[in-house]
Order: sequence, then structure tokens, then C-alpha cells
Amino acid sequence: MSGLYARRATRTAVFAASAALASASALLTAPEAQAAPPTPVSAATARTYLGQLTVKAEGSSSGYSRDKFPHWITQSGACNTREVVLKRDGSQVVQDSGCAAVSGSWYSPFDGATWYAASDVDIDHIVPLAEAWRSGASSWSTSSRQAFANDLTRPQLIAVTDDVNQSKGDRDPAEWMPPSSSYHCVYARMWVHTKHYWNLSVDSAEKSALQSVLNGC
Repeated sequence: MSGLYARRATRTAVFAASAALASASALLTAPEAQAAPPTPVSAATARTYLGQLTVKAEGSSSGYSRDKFPHWITQSGACNTREVVLKRDGSQVVQDSGCAAVSGSWYSPFDGATWYAASDVDIDHIVPLAEAWRSGASSWSTSSRQAFANDLTRPQLIAVTDDVNQSKGDRDPAEWMPPSSSYHCVYARMWVHTKHYWNLSVDSAEKSALQSVLNGC
């Protein structure tokens, strides 16, 4: 019997050590350990900005092409916009001589997942390119659309789980919000900050959805 108790005690110790390790790993990959996009305006400012946006029916997608928003452009040396965001939003990211991320971790605030391969991460345009096109960018110059698609100054670009980004597509907040409800306030602030800076319009359903979120921040 003493041997049985000893084996049980050993298993208990192993489980406790594993739990402690998992807890430590969770701390290492929590959002606080990650870098992030530029901080969006406060909820109060976002509500003010939202009230200043032009409200109109969404325009047509006619003529839209992602090629009309050139990205990802070179930012510095061999690094393009995607690689800059991967480095910025990741933790302990190591890049090779061509600026490709070869190791590191990325916490996706959209869904709370952490990834360890850059191939599992997309760079999301908070305001999608097609949405921007329908909200006023169709009349911009190509250089303006390029600046929008590679905007590192506003909270317009963020590294997130690739499948989640693809599920979002080009939908606005009336049609899609991040799976993690705890991120809705930040997401709405990012969306309004970006649309306000770039003088893009909102449709009525989009505005109502954003107001609802921001009022709860």
C-alpha cells in the first residue's frame, strides 16, 4: 500500500507542476506581454468622432479591386508593412535577413488565441479595403489608397488569427464583431478613429452598432 500511495503522491506532484507551468505560460502569452497597434482614441472621443462622420447609404463595390490599394509596401530596408506589424504586435519575434519572422508568438485579441508561426497570423485592416472603397475611397488617388492600406500611424492594422480575419471579410460592425466580446470597445474605437481620420462615411446600421458598443464602454 505504501508504494501505491507513493505513486499517487508522485502523480499529484507532476500534475501540480504541470498546472504551474501552464499558468506561467499563460502569463507569458497574455495580451499584456504583447506589443499592440497605436492606441485608439478614447470611447468619449470616439462617440464625438462618430457624430461627425457623414451618414449615407453604402456605395457600390463596382470597380473595386485590392490592387487599387497597393500593399504591402516597403517600410524600411527589406521590411514591408506586414513584416513591420508582425514584429510590432508579436512577442520575442526573430526575423531573418529578409525580414521574415522565423520565430516568436502572436496573441490575437479578436479571439484570445496565441500562435507561434507567422503563417497562422493575418494582418487585418480594421476598416477593410472594400468597406473603405464603398465609404468614399473609390474617389481617392491610388497614392491615398496605398497610404490607407499601409497606415501604421492610426490603429488600422493588427495581427490576428488568420481564420478569424477571413471570417470577417469586408463586413462592418453592424455585420461582424470580434468573437471576444471583451475587445468590442477597443475595436469600435479603432474603427471610428480610422474612419474619422480618413474621412470615410458610415451607413445608418453601422453607426447604430458602433453607438451601442461605445455607449457601453
